[in-house]
Formats: sequence, structure tokens, C-alpha cells
Amino acid sequence: MSPFPFPPESLAVLAAACWALAALFSAPVARKMGAFAFTRWRMVFATVMLGGWASLAGTWGSLNLALVGVLVLSGFIGIFIGDTVLFACMNRLGPRRSGILFATHSMMSAVLAALFLGERMGAVAMLGCALVLSGVMCAIAFGKRAGSASSLEATRGRLAVGVGLGLIAALGQALGTLVVKPVVGPDVDPVAASAVRMAAGFGFHAMLLVGWKPARLTAVMAPRDWQLLAGSAFLSMAMGMTLILAALKYGSAGLVGMLSSVSPILLLPLLWWKTKVPPTLGAMAGALLTVAGVVLILARLH
Repeated sequence: MSPFPFPPESLAVLAAACWALAALFSAPVARKMGAFAFTRWRMVFATVMLGGWASLAGTWGSLNLALVGVLVLSGFIGIFIGDTVLFACMNRLGPRRSGILFATHSMMSAVLAALFLGERMGAVAMLGCALVLSGVMCAIAFGKRAGSASSLEATRGRLAVGVGLGLIAALGQALGTLVVKPVVGPDVDPVAASAVRMAAGFGFHAMLLVGWKPARLTAVMAPRDWQLLAGSAFLSMAMGMTLILAALKYGSAGLVGMLSSVSPILLLPLLWWKTKVPPTLGAMAGALLTVAGVVLILARLH
């Protein structure tokens, strides 16, 4: 029984909002540090924040050894493999096309939850999921303005390899949340669980430092850079990931995966506000589809 007066799956939308807001101000420092160093240091900050909170609250006892093992596995699949492969896909296909491929994780989550957890959706929820997925992919696919060609859009290497990497990253994201669902019981503290998952992801990610130069931090960091990094870690990893685990604790894994995919849509008004440039008509159409889908899903759950 959920303690919330609203569908617990809606926490996934809040998580997506955290990711969108973090993306708004973390892009400059991510470019400066490099994707791998940025992700690794963000994990460090998030692990310290979550671990400190769990220690102050005294909630480590809510975890048992079996659950810790599953959380470590989830961190390996979802954070280490998922993030690393996604960056490899971005290097080959650019952020727009890799974003379209990664958006399929929502559909994969729903299918895997149905196959392995026995979750079933009604016709209204399925229609809502279809609208969400279509809207997100439409907004990404048609969000680029005509004449704004960029070297980031160029294909590097074989296209099929890039597509395969994007789908593997999406599958990693879906599996990373799916494996946690069966073991996150009502007595498990999502903050402590998120701290273990984040620490595991960092531990695996840190192994890239051994003998692989692109993973190392070479930029000279200013105090402002560290502040932005800490803010990004708090919003996207500490808050966002904890909200996802809380949503999984009480809600449907398939719907949580679907609703968490709306981050690109929530980013549109934030970018409009920051850049003063309105989204394209395609992005607006995708946003409308996504909003309609989210409303259908949450109205059906409520």
C-alpha cells in the first residue's frame, strides 16, 4: 500500500524533472571535464550525499546482504554499462540520434516488466505509454532547427554499430531498474538503497581509469565548476535516482520506466527560458503527445 495520496509512479516524473533541471546547468562543466570524468565525479558527490543522509537517518539497517548484492548488480548494469555505452553511442551518432535510441528504454521497461514481473496494463495505460514514447521520440527527432548543421550530427564509424550501442544502453537502463523491483520491499529505505547503487556504479566506473586516458580528468577546475558539479549530482543522481527507487518500491516498474523517459520534454521549456529561442514545431508536437500520454497514465492509475 502506497503512503502517498497520489500514484507512486508519478515520482518518476519528478525524477525526470530533476534530470532535466540538472542538464540545464551542468552541460558547460560536462564539456570541460569530459563525459567520463564528469560522470565519475558526479557519482562521488552523489554517493557522499546519499551515504551521509542514510547515516544521519540511521537507515542502513533496512538493507540486507542479498539486497546489497542486487543493488550492486543494478549499478553495474544500469549505471556503469548503460552510461558508458551511451557515451560511446553519442561519440558515433551525436546527442540527437543517441537520444532517440535511448528513449526506447521506456518501451523495454514495460515489455520486460510484463514478461518477468507479470505486470499488465489496461488499454488506457497502453495508449498513454504509446503517446509518451511517440512524443519523446518526436520531440528529439524533430527538435533540430533547419540550417543548424553540426559536426555533432556526423556519423563516425559504422551506423549499425552506433545503433547497436544505443539500444544496448537503453536495455541497460531498463534492466538496471527492473532487477531492483522484486527486492525493494516496504521496509527498505530508498536513500540507503540509492547510495549503495551509486557507490557500486562509481566503483565499476573508476576501473576505467586504469590504462585508459580518456577517462581521466585533465581540465583545470575552478570552484564554480565544482559547485555546478555538486548541484548536478544532488539533482540528477541523489534526488533523481532516489525518486526512481521510491517509485519502484510502490509502483509498476513498466510505468515507472515509461514516465521517467519524459526528461527531454521537460527540458524544452527550460531551454526556451534560458536561450530565449522557442522549441521547433516538431518538438512542441512531441511535447503535447507526451503530456497527453502522462495524463492518461496517471488518470488511469488514480
